[in-house]
Amino acid sequence: MIIDAHCHVWKRWPYQPPVPDTESRARAEQLLFEMDQNGVEKAVLISAAIGDNPDSNDYVAQVAAAHPGRFVPFADIDSRWTPYYRRDGAATRLAEAAVRYGLVGFTYYLAEDDDGAWLGSGEGRRFLAEAESRRLIASLSVMPSQMPIVTAAAEAYPKLDILCHHMAFLGPRSAGTRDAMRLVTEAARHPNIGVKISGFGNVASPDMDYPYPQLAPIVRTLHEHYGPWRMHWGSDWPVSRKCMIYKQTLDMVRRHCGLPDASVETILGPAMAGLLQAR
Repeated sequence: MIIDAHCHVWKRWPYQPPVPDTESRARAEQLLFEMDQNGVEKAVLISAAIGDNPDSNDYVAQVAAAHPGRFVPFADIDSRWTPYYRRDGAATRLAEAAVRYGLVGFTYYLAEDDDGAWLGSGEGRRFLAEAESRRLIASLSVMPSQMPIVTAAAEAYPKLDILCHHMAFLGPRSAGTRDAMRLVTEAARHPNIGVKISGFGNVASPDMDYPYPQLAPIVRTLHEHYGPWRMHWGSDWPVSRKCMIYKQTLDMVRRHCGLPDASVETILGPAMAGLLQAR
């Protein structure tokens, strides 16, 4: 089984520059085609209410309902681009979304310069406690500098599974962060923290090209600390189209990171399947 642990669909292409196929480029039907061509059984849809997509949660839920067994929707709850970011009532909004969409997980994007202190506040603690009580998976976009607040959350809510997007942005994006690797690898002592092996083009610097040999050592170091059962491949489609085709996102793990074959098999699907089945 292969499961794409991190990808997106949108009604309207959300990025600049404008594209000629705004209404179709990021549609679910396009993703399904890529999945079928590459033997991917299921995909976790990370909603992101960006660009002209304030209805992203509704669209992701509709897509999942229309294709039973193929998609798992993770709603965007109070991410940095929403008017609710770090606002009171987050726990209530999470509870309402969990019921409305039948969620097994949600996503929360922190601003890169945010110290994450809100997650440790009273409102933030209620938000995380609500997630834990509902056995939701928390998919977090966090930088290495924000890992201390992630580890604090993992310790306070040990039944809350937390997944960090895009290798927690280890690489050029976080090169200015002191002890970035240490901050991310030390978090591995908490068994409820995992990392997504995804977003290579997002993490890389502009002068890097596929297959990103400069990033492979990062993946191997994460493997040493987290092990394959807490590492999850994600295509980051359709954002990844800017730098590689869908098959190449798979080949990054299969061929270019130097991981043991048994670990590759686990990272490509069984690890995520285990998390989903535990809900």
